[in-house]
Amino acid sequence: MSLTAKEIRDLTTTEINVKINETREKLLSLRLRTQTGQVEKTHELRTLRKDIARLETIKTQKSAA
Repeated sequence: MSLTAKEIRDLTTTEINVKINETREKLLSLRLRTQTGQVEKTHELRTLRKDIARLETIKTQKSAA
């Protein structure tokens, strides 16, 4: 996924919420697969966490404006 901050700012608040939910679901499934040893690309966990943080930050900025 790895959306840039500029791409996220172009989204509406509703779209950002949808992206956050989708990313959290991906993160959950990846965590479960990691526990069973099925994940080869463990760096994806970090990427997804950063994407969620980026989405949440821009959502907060939009709501404050």
